[in-house]
Amino acid sequence: MQHRNNYTEIEDFLADESFHLWVCFKDDQQNWEEWTLENSSRAKLVEEARLWLLAMKTPDTDLSSEHVQNALEATWMKIETKEENKNAVAQPVIKLWKNQWFKRVAAILVIGLLSGWFYNHHSGTKNSVLTYNELINENDEGLVEQTNNSDKPQIITLSDGSSVLLQPNSKLSYPKIFVGNERKVYLSGEGFFEISKNPQKPFFVFANEIVTKVVGTSFKIKAYANQPNIEVVVRTGKVKVRSNQLIANAKDELIVLLPNQALRFVRKNLIFNKITDITQDESLSHSTSNIEQLRFEFTDIPVTQIFKTIEQAYLVKIDFPQEKLKDCYLTTSLGDQPLSEKLKIICKSLGNNSSYEMNGNQIIIISDGCN
Repeated sequence: MQHRNNYTEIEDFLADESFHLWVCFKDDQQNWEEWTLENSSRAKLVEEARLWLLAMKTPDTDLSSEHVQNALEATWMKIETKEENKNAVAQPVIKLWKNQWFKRVAAILVIGLLSGWFYNHHSGTKNSVLTYNELINENDEGLVEQTNNSDKPQIITLSDGSSVLLQPNSKLSYPKIFVGNERKVYLSGEGFFEISKNPQKPFFVFANEIVTKVVGTSFKIKAYANQPNIEVVVRTGKVKVRSNQLIANAKDELIVLLPNQALRFVRKNLIFNKITDITQDESLSHSTSNIEQLRFEFTDIPVTQIFKTIEQAYLVKIDFPQEKLKDCYLTTSLGDQPLSEKLKIICKSLGNNSSYEMNGNQIIIISDGCN
């Protein structure tokens, strides 16, 4: 953080990777905002650098060198004209233009602006892209955001008992307590959902341009902001998927998915591709995780083995009194139950005041043995 105190030019911020992450993805947002408040004299400089960076974030396309050269010449002729008319105002621009590194940034900016023009005039998907941050801003419930910056999946338990296995480089926003007659969460990245059943209170997952509605089921959503497609894969139950109504050109289409079915939403063309058998899709069949493959139907199985299956599925660690439970066997069905419900059922089946405690990916089973 201290090195930012030496920044005196716009290019200082543009060369800072953490500044890019803050502007584009709101990473380390609190630290940057606190630093800006503490260094109010640099606030204008920060804002100018932010606008430059946002201007460069435009869709890619192929442009000829002639187009780029003409655009550069036209842009800088305008700057020179402003310099002659308003020399005092133009001085910061001139200083930047003399910097060779900043010339390259300017070239990128012009290419980006031209690319944006080309994209808006020749693409049929204008205004079709929705981002995680835009979706969050539409919500006024006061959300909790969980970000997985680790290299392993993280388990999140929601207030209704539903569980989400959040993959690395993914974010989930959700209310502390679900109120009203709907349950809404927001995903950026990949998560495996196991939803607690409540027909009177349907569950919605908002992920970029699509909305997935369920009552109680298990499914995976893969919706990274920098990938061209969004995928929904159903393991148990039934889900309904539609386009987000915030998209201007979205079709009023509802896709119903059953177990072992999937949907691939092509963001560029706003097209739904339904896959009726995920085993026939090479990409999907090779990307299934443990939790999607393992079965949770147990017939007279040692409880120690059931715990191992849960550990493999959720990548959690379960501590339990092995000596007291070594002779305990269970017959139970835990197919589409959230993790917390699975643990409740197991403890209830064991009896003897058995219970569990969960802290992140660590689970502790408390028991005096089985009945």
